[in-house]
Amino acid sequence: MAQKIVIDPVTRIEGHAKISIHLDDAGNVAEARFHVTEFRGFERFCEGRPFWEMAGITARVCGICPVSHLLASAKAGDRILAINIPPAAEKLRRLMNLGQIVQSHALSFFHLSAPDLLLGMDSSPATRNVFGLIAAEPAFARSGIRLRQFGQEIIELLGGAKIHPAWSVPGGVRSSLTEPARQRIRQWLPEARATAIDALSRFKKLLRNHKAETQIFGNFPTLFMGLVGPDGTWEHYDGNLRFVDSGGNIIADQVAPSRYREFIGEAVEPWTYLKSPYYRPLGYPEGIYRVGPLARLNVCTSLGTPLADLELSHFRELGNGAVTSSFYYHYARLIEILTALERIEMFMDDPELSSDRLRADAGINSLEGVGVSEAPRGTLFHHYQVDANGLIQKVNLIIATGQNNLAMNRTVAQIARHYVHGPKIQEGMLNRIEAGIRAFDPCLSCSTHAAGQWPLQVQLLGPDGSLLDEAVRA
Repeated sequence: MAQKIVIDPVTRIEGHAKISIHLDDAGNVAEARFHVTEFRGFERFCEGRPFWEMAGITARVCGICPVSHLLASAKAGDRILAINIPPAAEKLRRLMNLGQIVQSHALSFFHLSAPDLLLGMDSSPATRNVFGLIAAEPAFARSGIRLRQFGQEIIELLGGAKIHPAWSVPGGVRSSLTEPARQRIRQWLPEARATAIDALSRFKKLLRNHKAETQIFGNFPTLFMGLVGPDGTWEHYDGNLRFVDSGGNIIADQVAPSRYREFIGEAVEPWTYLKSPYYRPLGYPEGIYRVGPLARLNVCTSLGTPLADLELSHFRELGNGAVTSSFYYHYARLIEILTALERIEMFMDDPELSSDRLRADAGINSLEGVGVSEAPRGTLFHHYQVDANGLIQKVNLIIATGQNNLAMNRTVAQIARHYVHGPKIQEGMLNRIEAGIRAFDPCLSCSTHAAGQWPLQVQLLGPDGSLLDEAVRA
């Protein structure tokens, strides 16, 4: 008799999900799926709102990465105004996004994944968490908490709040960096950099104990996508799209974000609220691609800062072309933290961050705007269509976690097929399947949006359970 194993809920991720593993008659894995079980309708309930409000509204999509939505939304608004924002405003937006990358990546590595990596995949679930990590590695755990606090401090010093700062708006930003805030960041940077370097050293030593995971945690060929600068340098705020294949070959380059629909399609499945974007020229599901830290390091030519570029050279030794194992998302996150810290330090000597020329004034000059930036988890798209009064007619959000959906499902299946043989399984095996998802650091509250109609099946059952009537909407 075929059987099914269900992991519900998946722990130590942002949002709600479950994993189902379908076994065949022999007890082997026939299929495994990652189900996102929550739904949020931002794309629909934003319709009719003034586009000026969108940055503040869509920042509420997520409490972990509100800055990402704030900036992408403001950039879409910039396009509707058809203006270039003041140079100081762009630099300040970049600084806040760097703080966002630091705090979010620190949360993912130290709070959510380090318990697996340092305490062991097979350790007791009662202690395999951030509190167990604090007990076992107090100095390391504290440094991770402090690193995240540093990123949040930058967001608060610029925007007035750690979460949902009402700061970046169409046309620019509301306030600049004060001199006391600049000094506060300067003083904290050496500690933050030391933490990042120590974490990188610890992780590279840990790799000796996780050789199996590096081979089976989402290790398969896909495309990778991310933003790059004109010379291919790592980008986190602006730039154009680049796609590379698993051999590291560029297959599409310097694609203007406004052209994203030519390259990205969106599919829906009846068993999840999470959309499945794909590389349109290859079709669905063959056009599977990944975004986020692993993808950004695979698509860029350099990171643009000395310490991070040295780490990038070591990172690239792990792959033949692109680095294809999703286990190395952890490594890529730590490298990006170091990159962000180096870039933050460079900004501290820029007097323009204190400028009072922060916002361009304009009216509605375009009825459509696409804003794209790199969220910690990957490339984020905000696409708005407005009427002549600036009221939203249509919204499309393509979130990083959704773009990794096909890869996450394939990862679950790959890990399950390796560890699960029959219905009797150990806790460590279940945790490895969850850990494969945690490697992507999914943010499910961000990513549950609908394309087209909801698939809906309604059955009317009699008292004895017999089917009396049925209606299906595809």
